[in-house]
Amino acid sequence: MAASPASLLSEEDLHWFNEGTHRRLGEKLGAHPRPDGGVAFGVWAPNAEKVSVVGDFNGWDPRADPLRARGTSGIWEAAVAAAAPGDIYKFSLTTRSGEVLTKADPFARCTENPPATGSVVWDLAYEWGDEQWMRGRGARAGLDAPFSVYEVHLGSWRRDPADSGRLLGYAEVAQPLIDHVHNAGFTHVEFLPLMEHPFYGSWGYQTTGFFAPTRRYGTPQELMYLIDRLHQAGIGVLLDWVPSHFPADAFALAQFDGTHLFEHADPRLGFHPDWKSLIFNYGRHEVRSFLASSAEHWLSRYHADGLRVDAVASMLYLDYSRRPGEWIPNAAGGRENTEAIEFLRLLNTGIYADHPDVQVIAEESTAFPGVSRPVHHGGIGFGLKWDMGWMHDTLLYFSRDPVHRRHHHGELTFRSVYAFSENFMLPLSHDEVVHGKGSLLRKMPGDDWQRFANLRLLYGYQYGLPGKKLLFMGDEFAQGREWNHEGSLDWHLLAYPAHEGMARWVRDLNRLHRDVPALHELDADPEGFAWTQPDDPDRSLLGFLRRPREGPPVLVVCNFTPVPRTNTLAGVPRGGFWRELLNSDATHYGGSGVGNLGGVEAHPAPIHGWPWTLTVTVPPLACVFFGPE
Repeated sequence: MAASPASLLSEEDLHWFNEGTHRRLGEKLGAHPRPDGGVAFGVWAPNAEKVSVVGDFNGWDPRADPLRARGTSGIWEAAVAAAAPGDIYKFSLTTRSGEVLTKADPFARCTENPPATGSVVWDLAYEWGDEQWMRGRGARAGLDAPFSVYEVHLGSWRRDPADSGRLLGYAEVAQPLIDHVHNAGFTHVEFLPLMEHPFYGSWGYQTTGFFAPTRRYGTPQELMYLIDRLHQAGIGVLLDWVPSHFPADAFALAQFDGTHLFEHADPRLGFHPDWKSLIFNYGRHEVRSFLASSAEHWLSRYHADGLRVDAVASMLYLDYSRRPGEWIPNAAGGRENTEAIEFLRLLNTGIYADHPDVQVIAEESTAFPGVSRPVHHGGIGFGLKWDMGWMHDTLLYFSRDPVHRRHHHGELTFRSVYAFSENFMLPLSHDEVVHGKGSLLRKMPGDDWQRFANLRLLYGYQYGLPGKKLLFMGDEFAQGREWNHEGSLDWHLLAYPAHEGMARWVRDLNRLHRDVPALHELDADPEGFAWTQPDDPDRSLLGFLRRPREGPPVLVVCNFTPVPRTNTLAGVPRGGFWRELLNSDATHYGGSGVGNLGGVEAHPAPIHGWPWTLTVTVPPLACVFFGPE
């Protein structure tokens, strides 16, 4: 039988939970081993008639270990002396209609390996070795810091070729991932959701374990080990996190206590038509506490350096992906989801109060104002926002035959209208290489040489522009086929010169981006960017300067045609010799070797509002970076 409750929840905890401001419920609810033996269990089920915990320790008998209601808080709790770490358990809930439900723990710290759905009692003790990283990581997360992200789906980054494509575990993948990220020069790794999810094909975006890492790759401590090792190697870790929806699997959150507890009851508010999933009730205070505590759990317990919040647009708008009559306006008659907006403001305010040295990044695809502006300035409070418009316009432009690009030059230049309205990240993400879209390489027009040249140009253009950078795994060496989550990346391609050259180009772009302040320091400040020449759509040329707070600028010139552009005039702010820092057409990247023989001398001839002029050669389908000596 259950022992005394020995509650982990104080009266203050209950108050904060019920008012929607608790951010550390991961330490209070769920299953927590007690120092003197046994396990304290707690669960939120305000509409249940009876609740008990069932598991290995009591023969899964719902009569053995009943939980007790904690006043009117909706929380049920008890301590079970016979339970111990490693035990599998669930909660048995009797609904008001008399139905008995068996549910996984919403606050479980560990789970069984899917397709099994049990929760596992787990002690999260771990001896971290990343103190030096944690002390200094704030400087690496700032808007003025170099920030280039390698986006990874862990199950398909690399598999065991000797064992029928077996998934590599968190601990196994640590060293090869560190070696690759170091060689490629990225500052951060971003993992597609590692939270537990029943369907592997959802890539983690159909989350059921909001406090538990997926067991497909190992234990919670093994994930901690992976993050710890990355930190010790000087590599930051971002985690994708999904508070926008959850799957309707009967074992998890859906109708948890026989009622629509976590989700809205009205399908016009609570059902997502695109993903056939359920939408959180952001107006319910306890749901806000649940989600905020999930975010805090990954930031504190797992030392994550930031969260990339998925599908924010679907949270901001009540009519997202809905036709007229399929949604309910807000109290003012508008389409904005005021409850979700208020939740996101509270979430970001809380995260940055507790962790001022992290980044919270919005994957948001609309023109909703102030997504990355502070809450006290009327914004939603994210640190960065994905620039989905740049990604769409740029890939559309690059898909065009160069002969037609002169008619679509605005797809490149339009971004300058809004480039500093938010703190942007420029993503070339997993979404662009799945569902029949093909790889980035296959999106490029022309023969094989032109495809590789176009792709090198795309990356050079991305790294030249203001904004933080993100590339999906495989893009760094120009994988030819579309991403397949059921297999490994095509690592064998690195044995071929064109793919090896692409990997070398990305490495050198990351190095230049990291080492040259002009290319990162004023990413979110209009003072860091200036055009060096008027629009030149007829020749499909772009030239612009990147400037730091102090010190030398960088000139970036891009040629989006396969015709070399000789005697191209570019205005610059200072004289002297301008060295060619990088050239995507260099032969060791796979290019044709057209260039500027190491650099050019500036002439004191005003042009386009600049006092000095460079006369440069811009190679075919190439991007060239220049810096003054």
